Amino acid sequence: MRSRQPLMRRIVVAFVLMTALVSGTFSLGIVAIVHVLEEHLVSQEMQRELESVLQDDLRNQRPPRLGPATRFYASSHSAYEVPPQYSALDDGFTELVDGERALYVYIQTLNGERFVLVQEQHEFEAREKALFNVVLAGFLLSVAGAWGLGWLMARRVMTPVSRLARQVSHRDQLLPLAPALAAEYADDEVGQLAAAFDSTLGQLRDSLERERLFTSDVSHELRTPLTVIATSCELLQHAQLEPRQREQLGRIERASEEMGELVQTFLQLARSKTNKTAFAANCTLQEVLDEQAAHWGPQIRAKGLAFELGSEGQDTGVYNPTLLRAVLSNLLRNALHYTDEGRVRLVAERGGFRVEDSGWGIAQQQHEQVFQPFVRGEHARGEGLGLGLSLVRRICTHQGWTIRIRDLEPSGTCFHVVLDSTA
Repeated sequence: MRSRQPLMRRIVVAFVLMTALVSGTFSLGIVAIVHVLEEHLVSQEMQRELESVLQDDLRNQRPPRLGPATRFYASSHSAYEVPPQYSALDDGFTELVDGERALYVYIQTLNGERFVLVQEQHEFEAREKALFNVVLAGFLLSVAGAWGLGWLMARRVMTPVSRLARQVSHRDQLLPLAPALAAEYADDEVGQLAAAFDSTLGQLRDSLERERLFTSDVSHELRTPLTVIATSCELLQHAQLEPRQREQLGRIERASEEMGELVQTFLQLARSKTNKTAFAANCTLQEVLDEQAAHWGPQIRAKGLAFELGSEGQDTGVYNPTLLRAVLSNLLRNALHYTDEGRVRLVAERGGFRVEDSGWGIAQQQHEQVFQPFVRGEHARGEGLGLGLSLVRRICTHQGWTIRIRDLEPSGTCFHVVLDSTA
C-alpha cells in the first residue's frame, strides 16, 4: 500500500531514520568497544597483579602488596578466606555492579586452590557512565539535528514543487496566452515536470479552443434554420389546418423553441471565456420557475400526471435566465419522460429548487453516470440522446451551482439544485 504521507514529511522521516540508524550504530559501537577494552585491559592488569602476589608475596610468606582499593582472597589461607558471594563465580574476569558499588573480580584456580582478586572501581565506573551519557546525548542531538536539517532540505526541495502546483492549478493556465512554466525553473527534475505540464496544458488548451470554436460555429449555423422553422410555424398558425395538423404544428413549435434555447445556452457557454457579459444575471429564481411551470405544466397534465409548483422558502438571488431556464427545462423534461403515473413537483426553496417525480427512479450506482454525455437511464424514454443531464451538470459546474440526486419513497427521483451554497 502506497504511503499517503506528504512528501515533505517523508523526506524529514527519511533523514531522521537514516541519522538514527548511523548514529545509533556508531553509539552502540562505542559502547561495545569500551566494554571489550575494559574487560581485556582490566583482566590483563589483574592477572599480572595476582601472579605478582602468588610469585612474590605468598612464596616469600609476605602479605600481599596491593593498593587500598584491591583485596586478595585464597581458599587455602584462612587469613584470606574467600567470601560466599565470590564462591560461585567462574574463573577469569567478572564485573559486578551492586547499586552504587562497582567491583572487578578476577579468579584463578591453581592445583585445586582458588585465588580471588577484587578491585573497587567507583571512579572508573563513574567515568564510564559519564562517557555513556555523552554518547547518548550525542545520539539524541544528532537525531534532533537530522530533523532540523531534514526539514530545511525538504522545504527547499518542495518549494519549487509547491509553486509549480499552485501555477498549474490556477485557472489562468487554460487561457490561450498563458506563459510557459518550464522557463521559470532550472533544468532539473522540477523543470522536466514543468515542461511536461506545459505540453499537457497546451494540448488541453487546443482541445478547449477547438471545442469552443466548434460549439460557437454549430450554434451560429443552427440559428438560421431554426429561424426559418419558427417563421414558418407562425405563418402556418394563420392557415386553415385540421386538429391533427395543428397538434403536429404545436409539437414542431415546442421543439423549435427548445432547440433555440439549447443553441443559445451552447453559444453562451462557448463565449464565456471572452464575453464577460454573456452570463448577465437579471432575473429571480421565482420568475424562471413560474415561466417553466407555465410551459411544462400543461404538457405534464396532458400525460395524466399531477403537476405542482410549491415553495418552501423565498430566494432573493439574481441569476442568468438562459442558463437557469436550460437547467429547469431539462430536469422537467426528464421528469415528464420517465414518469408514467403519479405527479411531478417543482419546489422553490431559499438558495435553490427541487424537481421531484414518482417515476421509475435511478439506480444508486447510476447517480453519477447519468450526468455523463450519451448516457441514458435503464428505462430510456423520449427521443433524446442522453445529453440533457450532461448539459445540466456542465452549466451547474460553470456557474458554481451544485446538483444532487436522491431516491424518493416508494419510487421516484429528486433532483436538488443548490444555487447559493451560503443559503
